[in-house]
Amino acid sequence: MGRLVGLDIMAQMDTDELKRREVSRRQFLGRSAQGVAVGVVGLTATATSALSGHSPNDRIGVGVIGVRNQGKLLAGELAKFADTDIRSICDVDETLFAPALHAVTETGRSAPSIERDFRKLLDDPTINAVIIATPDHWHATMTALACQAGKDVYVESPSTHFVAEGPQTIQIAQRTGRIVQVGLQQRSGTHFRSAIELLQSGRLGKVNLAKAWIVHRRKTIGRKLDCETPSHVDYAQWLGPASARDFNPNRFHFNWRWFWDYGGGELAHWGVHMLDIARWGLSVDYPSRISAVGGKYSFDDDQETPDTLAVQYAFRDKMILWEHRLWSSHGVEGRSSGVSFHGELGTLVVDRGGWKVYDNRENVTADASDLQTTHLRDFLDCVKTRQTPSADLQTGHVASTLCHLGNIAYRLGREIHFDSSRVDCDTDVAANLLVAGSSSTQISQS
Repeated sequence: MGRLVGLDIMAQMDTDELKRREVSRRQFLGRSAQGVAVGVVGLTATATSALSGHSPNDRIGVGVIGVRNQGKLLAGELAKFADTDIRSICDVDETLFAPALHAVTETGRSAPSIERDFRKLLDDPTINAVIIATPDHWHATMTALACQAGKDVYVESPSTHFVAEGPQTIQIAQRTGRIVQVGLQQRSGTHFRSAIELLQSGRLGKVNLAKAWIVHRRKTIGRKLDCETPSHVDYAQWLGPASARDFNPNRFHFNWRWFWDYGGGELAHWGVHMLDIARWGLSVDYPSRISAVGGKYSFDDDQETPDTLAVQYAFRDKMILWEHRLWSSHGVEGRSSGVSFHGELGTLVVDRGGWKVYDNRENVTADASDLQTTHLRDFLDCVKTRQTPSADLQTGHVASTLCHLGNIAYRLGREIHFDSSRVDCDTDVAANLLVAGSSSTQISQS
């Protein structure tokens, strides 16, 4: 099984040392989760009281890590809650601090402190919870470090960058008694919940097939050469557990998601949300067989991930189909993104704008509901009550795993078979390397 890469080294290294050392992902592989825990013991002495499982009674001190887009939005939204204080914001790019500070102060709140090293937030005893809105390759490692530092966590989806990180991160969260909410906002939306309730009520008969998709027009990122790291960016810390390589603006802000070392393409970007709804509605977890076909059919640029992809997920007696097209504007079922459930007595189509049932004698619909604010409120309430949030780490792990398995099948160019009890693909060596998080430079598409 793969390991949570980089935890022990990140816990012991300062930024200068990170810059001096080029530590590749391969050097991290093979370290045990127990060894990781030992390495983080000295991370914070001030957070010991938080490890007892007691929650803050009145106000929740929050630190936000990664504040370019989603992180800035979340900081502004959290600042609107009367029982929340944004204590600190953190990013490796200092040019992002001003707009993030404005997002907080325009709500009438005081400006939080700013940090370039996220470990400063983990050492801060006034911070009860952290928001992780970094590139995907940091999600699991940072979640584990935060849990071991006694912080509750809201981590953006996907919660992992490769399959094997999931069980390890879940184990750490459970052992430390931390609350972890994954940014699958649909789980808190009342119209998504009512759609699932209708599906599982039997009113559409037996439902064995779900389709999920995203169809829209993205722009090419072109081609850019490696260059010197901008002086305002701590690139060594941005890389973290990823393989060491020179700075390239096409692999940095936003576009990192189109490169295997940092993201999982559109399947991990939008697919994690829609696939989570699909498997929720069908009441399934892990698929046993996964096949995929696609490629770069439109973009001639630096991107590694496909602009066109179709994935089939086979469960015991059910199936989920995924499709994305990044060069078209005519979506499935007339919607740019969504999920359709096909039952014997009708079809239900749901997206963030609401849901509707077709081909059924009942004319049933529902309008859109709030997602983001409700999801954050659920997290804050669970920090206080210690109840399980609507999108806990296990939920996030399953949704993320669907994305990772689809990408693995695509990258290998063949069907793969997944054993959820062992968290591997049996004797499929190439697939298991990707399950464990091997660098994209080690695996090439056949």
